[in-house]
Amino acid sequence: MNKINYQLELDKIINKIEGENTTKSLLLHSCCAPCSSYVLAYLNKYFNITVFYYNPNITNKEEYLKRKQEQIRLISELPAINKINILDADYKPEKFFEISKGLEDCREGGERCFKCYKLRLEATAKAAKENNFDYFCTTLTISPLKNAQKINEIGHMLGDEYQIPFLPSDFKKKEGFKKSIELSSQYNLYRQNYCGCIYSKPKE
Repeated sequence: MNKINYQLELDKIINKIEGENTTKSLLLHSCCAPCSSYVLAYLNKYFNITVFYYNPNITNKEEYLKRKQEQIRLISELPAINKINILDADYKPEKFFEISKGLEDCREGGERCFKCYKLRLEATAKAAKENNFDYFCTTLTISPLKNAQKINEIGHMLGDEYQIPFLPSDFKKKEGFKKSIELSSQYNLYRQNYCGCIYSKPKE
């Protein structure tokens, strides 16, 4: 099966929006401030963005709160053409442990991660539908360690299920990951060295 270039798919949608001279609303799931930095700077020209901070995979509550505060700070400091809002979600790490049961020893980037993508994207799709957003999306595809093809497959599946358009992406394209590192340095953002779950945390 040929891989789909999801950056090209995103370009097509943006070109259509620009041609209509309209600004659509986007509910953007964010895993953390550093990953969202480039995505917000890039998409804010075309969308009214609300960041959806839903990350039950972050095992440690102190770590969760630290990352959330960095997300809030970034939104307050980042120059924006269209206003950026944030929609906070409840911190329920038990949801992550439920879906990862039996997959504790799964390799990083495998089936446990796929279930985690779905957990977070499904919550985003539900919230987008309930709040009448035009699109939903996630920052997860900016990471070189995340499977962008799988994330987009799950996103489109959930978009069909909840009848809310999923915005395709591969944000690591166009040097997106590199730019996110540069923006993280510019705004002095806290950059964690693991995704957040106990299974991916480096051993001390």
